[in-house]
Amino acid sequence: MVSSSDTDTKEEAVPYAVARGDGMTGGGGLPMPKSKSSDKIDAAQNSEDTDDADEDGLVRPKVGAEMPKGRPSWFRVPAPSQAKDSRYEEVKSSLSNLNLATVCEEAQCPNIGECWNGGTGTIMLLGDTCTRGCMFCAVNTASTPPPPDPFEPFKTAEAVIQWGVDYIVLTSVDRDDIEDGGAGHFAMTVQLLKEKKPEMLVECLVSDFQGNLTSVEALATSGLDVYAHNMETVERLQKFVRDSRAGYRQSLSTLEHAKKAKPGLYTKTSLMLGLGETDEEVIQTMKDLRAIDVDVVTFGQYLRPTENHLSVVEYVTPEKFDEFRRIGEEMGFKYVASGPMVRSSYKAGEFYLEHMIKKERKEAKV
Repeated sequence: MVSSSDTDTKEEAVPYAVARGDGMTGGGGLPMPKSKSSDKIDAAQNSEDTDDADEDGLVRPKVGAEMPKGRPSWFRVPAPSQAKDSRYEEVKSSLSNLNLATVCEEAQCPNIGECWNGGTGTIMLLGDTCTRGCMFCAVNTASTPPPPDPFEPFKTAEAVIQWGVDYIVLTSVDRDDIEDGGAGHFAMTVQLLKEKKPEMLVECLVSDFQGNLTSVEALATSGLDVYAHNMETVERLQKFVRDSRAGYRQSLSTLEHAKKAKPGLYTKTSLMLGLGETDEEVIQTMKDLRAIDVDVVTFGQYLRPTENHLSVVEYVTPEKFDEFRRIGEEMGFKYVASGPMVRSSYKAGEFYLEHMIKKERKEAKV
């Protein structure tokens, strides 16, 4: 006979990591809703599986859905340095003094410590309030954000030069309230940076400008080196993950036009995994991207920023990320960054891109 005290002792002996879970159970998302046409066919045929909404085994994410239990062991990132003379504090102080926002802070990026300690930051232009409400993003939203600071391009150029970096990423919230979506604001910032430091490489991670190809062209021809726009997820999951004003084909069209407007311009995009996508859908997305000659793609694990955002469907294994990297390289992407903690703007990726671009341009001159 086992006493209650013996049972309590055994329960207390369970390691915390085991009790918490390893992220491999739970979650799973929700079945895809049936289309109206599918419902009509089922009703007419009175089929046996009319109550089965998941005919193809496809799932989708949802706010409030069950999360995987715990997190896998591979989620480990360096904590930001608290030393007063650290590069992290230097970057943080510079941003604060110049009243600039970064996507690192606004989107609660888990790599902020590693990137800032390495002197890399991604500056957010056009304020910190977005006109869209994507279900994966923690940035503030409003239909009518404050107007952009007309001096921001000048302050941004000043801050970047102070940092002494050779590769900078500029990004922004969506500004559907501005006629050109903020493309002119971006273009001016790029031009000021290039005037101050011509050898600096500038990447702009931008919105879809509501499909406005004139805005795309204005930025693509401004002097930037990398035109980036994130697809975010596979085609089937777009409406569950992104704001209704965004779209798979619309995003593809902007990336395609940027390359047409400025031949030789590098184009880049990123997808989050763990939202219910299938391997086949990820591979099809890569095929669609290569069809329009996108140069760089990154894959990272989706992490829920708050309980008010989409739940994680699954934690994708490092092995699966490696598989997508290998497939992408075989398809002809110039660079594929793929891993649980990879983000669209990430120090390691920027380092590789910087050297790749300089190498290719040097070879082109020979």
